[in-house]
Amino acid sequence: MKKIYVIDTNVLLQEPRALFQFEDNEVVIPAVVLEEIDTKKRYMDELGRNAREVSRILDGLRMKGKLHEGVPLHEGGTIRVELNHRSFQYLKETFTEITNDNRILAVAMNLQMEQEKEFQPKKVIIVSKDALVRVKADALGMKAENFLSDRVTEYDNIYKGKVEYEVPLELLNEFYENQRLSLSCIDTDKRYSNQFIILKDALGTSASAVGKIDATGKWIKPFVAETEHVWGIKPRNVEQKMALELLLHDSIPLVTLTGKAGTGKTLLSLAAGLLQTEDLGKYNKLLVARPVVPMGKDIGYLPGEKEEKLRPWMQPVFDNLEYLFNTKKPGELDQILAGMGSIQVEALTYIRGRSIPDQFIIIDEAQNLTKHEVKTILTRVGEGSKIVFMGDPAQIDHPYLDELNNGLAYIVEKFKGQGVSGHIKLEKGERSGLAQLAADIL
Repeated sequence: MKKIYVIDTNVLLQEPRALFQFEDNEVVIPAVVLEEIDTKKRYMDELGRNAREVSRILDGLRMKGKLHEGVPLHEGGTIRVELNHRSFQYLKETFTEITNDNRILAVAMNLQMEQEKEFQPKKVIIVSKDALVRVKADALGMKAENFLSDRVTEYDNIYKGKVEYEVPLELLNEFYENQRLSLSCIDTDKRYSNQFIILKDALGTSASAVGKIDATGKWIKPFVAETEHVWGIKPRNVEQKMALELLLHDSIPLVTLTGKAGTGKTLLSLAAGLLQTEDLGKYNKLLVARPVVPMGKDIGYLPGEKEEKLRPWMQPVFDNLEYLFNTKKPGELDQILAGMGSIQVEALTYIRGRSIPDQFIIIDEAQNLTKHEVKTILTRVGEGSKIVFMGDPAQIDHPYLDELNNGLAYIVEKFKGQGVSGHIKLEKGERSGLAQLAADIL
């Protein structure tokens, strides 16, 4: 039985091509949705880009027929802009205020009541990323769904970059003697290049080993990089050693790090970048950038030149640099950075259109990026550069993103198994006992 899907504005602003993901069913766009999209298309951010993309898609469909009457889609369904069914007669007793959300609900309710009179009624479903719209729909006796097609994976299946096995002691001995072990000896399931393997003695002794699957995907090999001491930083757990193995490995130009606050993502990345830029000379510059997305209410416009405006947004990066350079006096870090000239801290606002060769690039707070934004950033990476995306998918400040549809999760899933990329999820906090407890229980 075919269905009628009434689409909320936030679905299209998150994924403009969502219109084509409802198979052979009928897609209805209330007129108020067009009004809301029209108010967003002048924005110069991702929201504005998506609003303009929706406008272009609808304009293209308009060439195939009258949208208010319905236009056939390639997938077999139809799409139409609903100009009627706007009456508040059946809604006014429950929700008296005429808001845009309530106008969308009114269209869906009127369509549902119209379908109930048909011989073979179609089920009317509201699709919205707004939880309160879905709650209101339930209260009115209408079916509502979240738009999940933009999610990259199910929650329990997010790639962690490591897997643990219990193996016979003789396999551990073989790994240490031959400096490699065939993956087929321990697992026949699909594993990925640059995935970490933790081997433990099946008898429960303290014997263990840590290795990484090589580019062929057939062998487990020991770490290549020296991870014991990097720019004055010593890894405190095995996951941090895994992160440094990826950060210091020349043949892995794309690294993704996820983890709770205090697991060491930013500090390890900066230490690895400084080592390879300043000491080893592998890269000409260390570029650190993060999206300008506030936590909580925005503080408004900031005075001063670009560097002064960026300082509050980039302060977490400067805090880590102060620790690495062991600065004590106010302004000392600024003097060091000015003298070095090879460290650049930027907002991602300024990265579009650039080509960035021979640089070690760190993108912090990448969980606040959309799929389109991470694609834009990755296509800026020039020859000889290495890029690190890191963040905590559980701490998202972007209004239209969640743990499963943000740009960081998108990269992790799309690039797993690619020989040029590596990923590790850091789970143990090392900032302080209080920070770890807060991350666990709050």
